[in-house]
Order: sequence, then structure tokens, then C-alpha cells
Amino acid sequence: MNENNELRNNLDKLHTTELGAVRIKRNLSLDTDDIDDIVQWCKDQIKSSNAHIIRQGKNWYIDAENCILTVNAHSYTIITGHKKKI
Repeated sequence: MNENNELRNNLDKLHTTELGAVRIKRNLSLDTDDIDDIVQWCKDQIKSSNAHIIRQGKNWYIDAENCILTVNAHSYTIITGHKKKI
């Protein structure tokens, strides 16, 4: 199965932890404290037609418009996100 499609086909499994949400919010300057909003924001980035998804080892790396997200490939846990360095 295409790794791009594998992640996109399982977006309903995507989640993060409390600490993950804090990290993602801080690193990406998101303006919400709601974990569901943070996860939805990440899903929207992954669904974007501009997103480039690669799998390296146990993680997926999603290169979206202005950020890079890291997702565990087995548990679908969003580990972190970072702004792209220009």
C-alpha cells in the first residue's frame, strides 16, 4: 500500500497526548488549548494536496505548507510538529 494513502486512509486513528499537544501548540504557535482542535489542524495539514509524506522507520514525516509533522506509524500518535526553517 502506498504510504501516503496508508496514513491518509487512517486519519480517524490520528491522536496525540497531552504533552504532544503542548509541544505542537508551542512549536507551531497554534492559538488553541483544545486537543481535538490541534489534532484536526494536523489532519487538515496531512489532507492538504501540498503535503509530502514519507515514512522513515517507525515514523511518518509530513512536510506541509509551513511545518513538518512527525507521526508514529504504528500508533498514529502525532509526536511533534515544527515550523520549517527557511
